[in-house]
Amino acid sequence: MIGPIAIAVSGGIDSLVSACLLKQQGIQTFGLHFLTGYETTVDPPYEKIHALGRQLGMPITVIDLKAQFKARVVDYFTAAYQIGKTPNPCLVCNPAIKFGALLAQARKLGASHLATGHYARVEADPRGRYRLRRGLDEKKDQSYFLSRLDQDQLARAIFPLGVLTKDQVRALAAKQGLQPLTRQESQDVCFIRDSTYADFLIRHSAFHPLPGDIVDTVGNRVGIHSGLHQYTVGQRRGINCPASQAYYVIRIDTRFNRLVVGFKDEQHATGCRVTDINWIAGVPEGPLAVDTRIRYRHRAVPARVSPLGQSSAEVKFDQPQTAVTPGQGAVFYRGDEVLGGGWIENS
Repeated sequence: MIGPIAIAVSGGIDSLVSACLLKQQGIQTFGLHFLTGYETTVDPPYEKIHALGRQLGMPITVIDLKAQFKARVVDYFTAAYQIGKTPNPCLVCNPAIKFGALLAQARKLGASHLATGHYARVEADPRGRYRLRRGLDEKKDQSYFLSRLDQDQLARAIFPLGVLTKDQVRALAAKQGLQPLTRQESQDVCFIRDSTYADFLIRHSAFHPLPGDIVDTVGNRVGIHSGLHQYTVGQRRGINCPASQAYYVIRIDTRFNRLVVGFKDEQHATGCRVTDINWIAGVPEGPLAVDTRIRYRHRAVPARVSPLGQSSAEVKFDQPQTAVTPGQGAVFYRGDEVLGGGWIENS
């Protein structure tokens, strides 16, 4: 039974419209705004958050999740770079923070569910299993970032914007006179705003970059790098090694502190291994045909997934893919349903 619904209010247009839509349904609601510890001086102070509450006609409680955010998201982010992987913090934040620590606080305050401004849909099937589906707006669909939510979390998740387009959301905001605190779209790495990833890593962790060799795919030394943390698989800019063609990052070799580069036609991968998979739709009994998305801004491509036990799988793409990046999320779709998602281990 749905009781009061807590709404994660960031101050952006999406969360405001989500709150407004729920209130229009006559549902008892209250807002939660959580602190990460990485807010800047231009971020909304407490009084502006409470002003949002007056605008929405609901109380908004500010929740301090600084310690949890540092431990679960930021430390993961820095540790991934230290082992040569490219992290995706949103894939960790949603289950650990928004639908983990924040949902727990919401329930302590009496909420049965937590609503957010994500463009995605969640439905219960006839057997009571919760299914995650794409948002109807293909350009804004955020189901990729929610692929690691478990059944308990999906059961308590509400996404009011899943059936709307961004244009419809903007129109609703204008009609209701909603004034967001920021007009900027949310960013993938919300805790890095005033520096590069490389600078952040050095300033916020025990990170000591070492220079090393840049080699081509047959081992020829073609240059020197000043730290592997500055690179990700598929990257072209910043390699700065003269050649007949542009070099791309093929592999990050932390064992020998080498950056392996190659030409465009050398970066294709026929498949990858995926680990720590969260199977939303249940563990497949055998190989299955899916559409696989290997990063957020990647159109899902046909592939065959062969499970290896309960939480790993081999993925074989129908057509070779570029920039298959260790550390990024691989998310499996069947039509508009998210079957599950895990971490790319290697290609």
